[in-house]
Amino acid sequence: MSRTTGWGWPLVMVFVLSALSGCGGSSPDAARDDEETPEEPAVPVEVAVAEIGTISAAWRGSATLEAEAESDVVARVGGIVETLMVEEGDPVRAGDALAKLDTDQRALELRQAKAELERLRADHDRNKAIFRENLISREVFDRTRFELESAQASYALAQLALEHSTIRSPIDGIVSERYVKVGNLVAANSPAFHVTQFDPLLAVFHVPEREIHKLAREQTAMLSFDAWPDEEFRGQIDRISPVVNPDTGTVKVTVHMQPAGRRLQPGMFGRVRILYDSRDNAVLVPADAVVTEDARDAVFVIVDGQAQRRDVTVGFAEGDKVQIESGVEAGATVVVTGQAALRDESRVEIVGQPTEDEPEPEPDAAASQGGLD
Repeated sequence: MSRTTGWGWPLVMVFVLSALSGCGGSSPDAARDDEETPEEPAVPVEVAVAEIGTISAAWRGSATLEAEAESDVVARVGGIVETLMVEEGDPVRAGDALAKLDTDQRALELRQAKAELERLRADHDRNKAIFRENLISREVFDRTRFELESAQASYALAQLALEHSTIRSPIDGIVSERYVKVGNLVAANSPAFHVTQFDPLLAVFHVPEREIHKLAREQTAMLSFDAWPDEEFRGQIDRISPVVNPDTGTVKVTVHMQPAGRRLQPGMFGRVRILYDSRDNAVLVPADAVVTEDARDAVFVIVDGQAQRRDVTVGFAEGDKVQIESGVEAGATVVVTGQAALRDESRVEIVGQPTEDEPEPEPDAAASQGGLD
């Protein structure tokens, strides 16, 4: 029994080896190893074509509209407001009456000054004739002359005070604010109205000193405002401050706006865009095509169904377009959506492209005859 057991194990091994070599097949594990590794699934992407075009560089910032001329209209004399001649929003010309103060007291003062002037003029004329006859001294004659001149000045002041009882606009413009009401007691030299000129309007903004070299006088500026979201308003750089504000490190720039009627108003806050350079025959791609990683810009280009990552040098940017100075040629197909799932040489599936219209099938001859023999 022990002898049979000792010889049995080697015989079993020989039998198994013979069987394997005889059948010439492969084991299931070996078959699985021979199977090909499945292909990586294609990444769906959206693409665009790099084009040749013109692109401009612009400085962008924010600006506030100001009036070139505006003024607080003050009451030159004190008094009670009797009549209002204008309201806020009314256009006025220089010299137009805005309001009238009570004039009773000033009218009486003018009559008093006139009477005193006439009395002293009569005295002076009489003394002049007497002085020619050497009947009065020069001292007396000069005294009456001086008194006459003083009366003339007093009369002129009383006349001017009566005229100043009417408050008048010093400039052309629009009444932008009224500070007084009928019956109010107005003190001398206190503001009664505010008049603003709407033409021209100025857009004022401040540019960092490191960027001021991009701007110059007479450059075109385009401004947009929330009140008119679908429209841009044109202006031109009128002046650039020659000094840098040491507190902010900025330079004041003033743009002269073209007339826009009453649509633009002082105090409006807008966004300014100033074109300072332009390049023709530039390679342009959508801004979404550029990916930035580790401070390096790159674009994925589709070549033979694969995405190739290419480092690029980016130039000007305008709207949704970016200039590519190097790294991509015009006509290249670039990925604009789906870059997050891509790596170099990933297989891609382009989606979102319109397909060519398939030719319509020719109608069946029998059907075209309506089934009649």
